[in-house]
Amino acid sequence: MTIATQQRDVFLPLEQRLAANQDGILEDIARTYCVSTLDVVHALPEATRKIVLGDRLEMILEEVADWGPILFIVHTPDLVLECEGPLPPGSYGRGFYNIHGASPIGGHIRASRCREIAFVTRLFMGRESRSIQFFNFDGDTMFKIFVRRDENRNLVASQVARFDSLRAGL
Repeated sequence: MTIATQQRDVFLPLEQRLAANQDGILEDIARTYCVSTLDVVHALPEATRKIVLGDRLEMILEEVADWGPILFIVHTPDLVLECEGPLPPGSYGRGFYNIHGASPIGGHIRASRCREIAFVTRLFMGRESRSIQFFNFDGDTMFKIFVRRDENRNLVASQVARFDSLRAGL
């Protein structure tokens, strides 16, 4: 996306901007429009997103744990942390959904703070992407799980099928 395109897009209402051009970092779009990242996801064209309630977190993570290596991202204003590996199975303890195992991905998720989960299919940097994005009650992204890319930078077909099946089943 060129700077001229970015500047032109800023003058469009959010829904129009996303209907014309969904590319870009959602958190940056949210800052530009002074809305939450969840508001941006809600403004995406309906065909590109499916949103479910946060109480599905455990079920979704259990399914993804069987996909093989995924891309797990935590995006804050100061950090974009990317970890690639299998998602370990989780369990509840001390108020958190805990994920631990033989993977670089591990930690503690305050599942009770998960408001909504969005399955997003859109272009990102000109390439097709599929992600599952988990949002808290403030409309901020808790974390994201992306379908991985192969050595040719194409989405891994088996994970695309699993993503599409899970999304359709919800």
